[in-house]
Amino acid sequence: MAGIRTNAAASMLGVSPNTLRSWERRYGFPRPRRSTGGHRQYALNEIESLRAALGETHNVSSAIAVARERGEGPSSGSRLAAAFASFDEDKANALLEESLALRSVERTVDEVLLDAVAAHAVSTPEYEFGWRHASGWLSALRRVAPPATRPAGVLVLDASWHLELDMLYVQALELMLRRAGIRTLSLSTRIIPTGLARALPALDPGAVVLAGRSVSLDALGRLVYSVRAVARHAVIYDYRGAVPDTGASAVRRLGSSPLAACEALLDRLDKPEAYRAAGPGHPLLVLGAH
Repeated sequence: MAGIRTNAAASMLGVSPNTLRSWERRYGFPRPRRSTGGHRQYALNEIESLRAALGETHNVSSAIAVARERGEGPSSGSRLAAAFASFDEDKANALLEESLALRSVERTVDEVLLDAVAAHAVSTPEYEFGWRHASGWLSALRRVAPPATRPAGVLVLDASWHLELDMLYVQALELMLRRAGIRTLSLSTRIIPTGLARALPALDPGAVVLAGRSVSLDALGRLVYSVRAVARHAVIYDYRGAVPDTGASAVRRLGSSPLAACEALLDRLDKPEAYRAAGPGHPLLVLGAH
């Protein structure tokens, strides 16, 4: 989640950009983070807090003291991104715990964690630090998810690679499905198609989610063909553009966020009859040559 630039922040406070930068040097507040291009980006909640304090005190040093005492506002993607930018693991953990006091796990992941990682340019130290922290946090929550309470399962065929943002989105979706009581199985698209036959009977998936964009359509099509040979009624879904939307595919598309995708899948699994009406031969996916 990006912050606001210096000119916009100064305008909100009714001062010049030079004045705002002088406050940063003298008082250390508000403290911006830097974009990949080196531009200052101020957290909106800090600027709003300082603006309110200036209106109350009419004194810069007093207003900054008041704004600091009130805190930086609720945990947000921009604040967590700043913690990643400073490589501060303790601060990142504290912000996530703070968010959990205000939001559900699902909203914390959807609105704070993923936004914070995405705020940094890929292949930078800040991005990798944030990615690894987020992946570890999601894995820890997945290990303590409650046992499945629903008979239906979801198979995720993941074509993303380590350190790709899509892989975090897959982990987030799996966490949310498990917390909703859904049995899940995530497998790499690099798996041998015939090997799926050994895994699928244990899951009996009602839905198959295609994720990631690091595999050819032909390879993906062969995997889907193998799935449909065993789980004929499984509905095929695209998550975050795994299948290009060319109009040639009848694959159903989930929302781009894990929370939206989870809600769509729960709706499908709770109403299986509506999706089976078309029969097992319904062309849910048209991909490459099988």
